[in-house]
This record gives sequence, structure tokens and C-alpha cells, in this order.
Amino acid sequence: MLKPNFVFVIDAKKKPLTPCKPSMARRLLSMGRASVFRKYPFSIILKKEVADIPKPVTIKLDPGSKTTGIALVQNDKVIFGAELTHRGQAIKASLESRRSLRRGRRSRHT
Repeated sequence: MLKPNFVFVIDAKKKPLTPCKPSMARRLLSMGRASVFRKYPFSIILKKEVADIPKPVTIKLDPGSKTTGIALVQNDKVIFGAELTHRGQAIKASLESRRSLRRGRRSRHT
């Protein structure tokens, strides 16, 4: 599977625009037409306002028992992908650990 590699773009008035490829973002940054807005997810902000209508982006969710997959898709291209790990298993493990420690204290006769 190809790793999605796009950069989010917003204009000077913080209006979202169509995401661009990293090469275009590097070019805009080196020419001084944009600056870094956020590091994760990597986003740039343009120095001037643009009268462009962005293409629609849909969110796709893949719910699972241990992790949930999240993807932003635009025209069958994955713009951004992430995994959200659920805490259910971690909570269960910490409760079991606490339970075993308590049982160990009860059985210890000093």
C-alpha cells in the first residue's frame, strides 16, 4: 500500500484549500510564499489570500476492536491516514495487575 503523502494548505485567512504534494509545499516555503503552520499533521499557511474552492474531502472510518483506522480521501487518493488505538486492553491489563498485587499482599504473612 502506498503511504499517503500530502501537505495540508490554508490561506492567509485560515480558509482550507486543496492539499498539495510535498514538492509543491517545499517550493512555496523556499520562495517565501508560505510558512509552516503546524508540524503534525504537516500544514502550511500561505502569505496571501486565494480565491480557490477546495475539492471535497471525505473521511473513512474502519472501526475495530483494538484500533480504529481513519483516512481522508479525495478522488480515490488517500490524503491522510491514521490509526487510533483504543485503551480498553490497557485498562484491563492495569486492573489485572492491581488485582494480582492485592492478592499477593493478602497471601503474604510476615
